Amino acid sequence: MKKDVVVVNFRVAVKAFIVEKDKLFALKRAGDDIQSPGIWEIPGGRLDLGEDPILGLMREIREETGMYIDVLFPMSVRHFVRDDGQIITMLVFLCKPKGGEIKLSEEHECFDWMDIKDYKNKLNSFFHKEVHLYEKLNLKDVI
Repeated sequence: MKKDVVVVNFRVAVKAFIVEKDKLFALKRAGDDIQSPGIWEIPGGRLDLGEDPILGLMREIREETGMYIDVLFPMSVRHFVRDDGQIITMLVFLCKPKGGEIKLSEEHECFDWMDIKDYKNKLNSFFHKEVHLYEKLNLKDVI
């Protein structure tokens, strides 16, 4: 019996919740970006097919920010559909900065180390879940 092949536009994405001294590292997407222009978000991106999530996250952060990070552990798994119809499973990892000079890619126009208690003033509401987890689980004690 022959089965039909179904092609699904699906990718795995990774994001870094980078914290240092109760400051959260956030980026503002470029105003001309196709996906969610001008929002404040945490850094990361889609993995290459077959790419290890930890190594892919380290690559994405290096490409987008010039920063090196220590990836501590996963915080959350999210599922959503992008504006272009692509289905995403996103893994968010708690991280801490390890060094490197911050130099943003063309995907973002600026960055901020925002006070974690004041995140609602800038950070896109999509990422409020991770802030709540950080506070609820007292993860500042881990960093």
